[in-house]
Amino acid sequence: MNVQFINEKRLKTDHLLIATVILLLGLGLVTLYSASYGRALNFFGDGRYFISRQIVFAVVGIFLFFVASVINLELVRKFIKPLVIGSLILCALTFLPGIGVEKNGAARWIGIGGFTYQPSELVKLVLPLYLAHYFDKKRDGVDDLPRGIIPPAIIAGFYFLLIVLQNNFSTAAFIAANVILIFFLAGVKFRYFLGATAMFIPTATILVLQKEHRIRRFLSFIQPDFEPLGASFQVNASVLTISSGGLWGRGIGQGTRKIASVPEIHSDFIFSAYAEELGFLGVMFFCLLFAVFAIRGYMAAMGNENNFNRLLGCGLVTMIVSQALLNVAVVVGALPATGVTLPFFSAGGSSLVTTLIMAGLIVNISRYSKNTVSKPGTDKPVFAQGSF
Repeated sequence: MNVQFINEKRLKTDHLLIATVILLLGLGLVTLYSASYGRALNFFGDGRYFISRQIVFAVVGIFLFFVASVINLELVRKFIKPLVIGSLILCALTFLPGIGVEKNGAARWIGIGGFTYQPSELVKLVLPLYLAHYFDKKRDGVDDLPRGIIPPAIIAGFYFLLIVLQNNFSTAAFIAANVILIFFLAGVKFRYFLGATAMFIPTATILVLQKEHRIRRFLSFIQPDFEPLGASFQVNASVLTISSGGLWGRGIGQGTRKIASVPEIHSDFIFSAYAEELGFLGVMFFCLLFAVFAIRGYMAAMGNENNFNRLLGCGLVTMIVSQALLNVAVVVGALPATGVTLPFFSAGGSSLVTTLIMAGLIVNISRYSKNTVSKPGTDKPVFAQGSF
């Protein structure tokens, strides 16, 4: 394998993109500490229980972030096949007694020592890598149905099936939507999307109707007063918590509704704790950070002449930003509850480490973008002339 770990040529650095990632991570850790302290104290006798574990994963994630930001992407491509096989095996291990860990009726985790790992988080990284690699190799035959479209659709279908069987339909549907976007960016003709939509809608409907909790979540979205102490309780409590923050918020660590009003506020509904303590202005800052991340990420991807870099960058940026949008939409009651975490914020090492690796790869891609150039004598990035 005659591929260097890091390219020899002097790489450029998008300092704004890196700073945005670090700010999001820092803000997420502070929010998690504040949101989780009461629950950790009540259930584990240690208010630092969740944040201590999250910091461990953050340290690992930061290390992998910087590795991903400088590693030779051609070297990464040589390991895509083992990554696909390995992630499929990990997803299947969740069903194996003694290894798989079931929580609240969902078999989404595998036990590793005293920690648990959620393989579906790895899929969010591996699938964009695989699809970008595949469509780059097949770019001259992307509309060839049997050789250009069906093979990646089958691989994506295997992931979808395994994650659905883990009783994690929301994550499966979320990943499927991002897969469809990469197919679109690769140049697959529109008529194939019509066929995929015609298959997906009835399939999704059947899957929703198969589980009582999915039906209850949908009904509580249509009618917020449905089961006010049941399926509707968490979202309704979240909306009240957000509105209580006002313009300025109650202040970091001063939120009160997070203590008992919103179940699992340290996880899927952590945004409500953030909004209560930092208010409308804090929410605007949150939106600004993700907007900067999205703009710089998409500019980096679209400014690449390398087709693999372009597809991978767009896929990874969309995966992170759309997950944040989906989570916030659920927390404010604009979409049915899904169980999708908030990137950089929610408790969970699997999500945090994977998100930081994805962000590192986006930074890596920005180093080869014509939209990240260096002035003579400095490596400070400035916007280049180019289309976005």
